[in-house]
Amino acid sequence: MGTFRKFEDIESWKDARELCKLIKLYTEKGKLVRDFGMRDQIRNSSGSAMDNIAEGFGRGNRKEFITFLGYSIGSVNETQSQLYRCLDYEYISEEEFRNAFELATKVCNKNGKLIGYLNNAEIRGIRYLKNENTADQTNNEQQTTNN
Repeated sequence: MGTFRKFEDIESWKDARELCKLIKLYTEKGKLVRDFGMRDQIRNSSGSAMDNIAEGFGRGNRKEFITFLGYSIGSVNETQSQLYRCLDYEYISEEEFRNAFELATKVCNKNGKLIGYLNNAEIRGIRYLKNENTADQTNNEQQTTNN
């Protein structure tokens, strides 16, 4: 897994974005469009799934990124629970439910794999890259001076 330069490079964020767009489509038709509470709640939780990935990445350190990836998983799980309610209330079809639920599961799985990778990675986060590069440069200059 390579280093991310921007949150848009993160695969789970891309999938969470697709989930968010799919949920918006579902909430713009049928009975769901008039259930303002459910409509807003499922839109917010799906949006939160992608936003937490971006926010965690933007914090610039591994530990906070892992925490926000966990928040994203929680938001995705909330979206999945709301999908069940939408299905039970007959706001969406079984096929719509299955498509969104599978995409949500994909986001959770990718976030989980990214968390596992980050837990074992030595990188501290992009916030530290400038400091680490400066320290490496200083060490190289000291070694050159000593030779």
